[in-house]
Amino acid sequence: MIDEFGFEPIRGLPEDLPAGERVLWQGAPAWRALAIRAFHARKVAIYGAVLLAWYGISAVADGASVGTALVGILTFAPLVLAAVAILAGLAWVFARAAVYTITNRRVVMRIGAAFPITFNLPFRKIVGAGLRVDRHGIGDLPLELSKDDKIAWFLLWPHARPWRVVHPQPMLRAVPDAGRVADILAVAMAEASASRTSSAEAQPAGGAPRVRRSSLASAA
Repeated sequence: MIDEFGFEPIRGLPEDLPAGERVLWQGAPAWRALAIRAFHARKVAIYGAVLLAWYGISAVADGASVGTALVGILTFAPLVLAAVAILAGLAWVFARAAVYTITNRRVVMRIGAAFPITFNLPFRKIVGAGLRVDRHGIGDLPLELSKDDKIAWFLLWPHARPWRVVHPQPMLRAVPDAGRVADILAVAMAEASASRTSSAEAQPAGGAPRVRRSSLASAA
């Protein structure tokens, strides 16, 4: 299921596709949304702004002039900006390094900035998928794997569903036009399941995997 990334005959794929397999969709995370959702850059910015405001108010309350308080705020503001810039930069690097691919047989995730890794996830190993999308159409698609298939959470992050550490779920994260991507994935999984059934192969209990949809509160 895991291949080390080296030469790519096809972008995002470690080797040429076998006969009968074709690429249905390729994409990558939107780095701004990734910065907000995975690296929490917005929360850090808000937290930093609150701390600076608290510092200024406290300084004035202790007898300092407004000018002195502003000087103190301007002294520490670059630290907050630097922290947000670092998080945004990391999000850009991780988004640039990632390629998500959906074929008619599997999902392929080439991820990792310093040490790229490719995860091949055949549809037969995916028992379900979800979709959480914001008002801009950018969404997350977590993939629920069968109980016998586990990938270490730290290898997946930030392309992993939050708070699923015991049984991690790979996730196509911050994907633009996520609704269309979910439709492509749902149709591909259904057709692959039907093909396995027609070939007299055992179908997983519960029928073909489905994409479960829900809203995403974040307005990234």
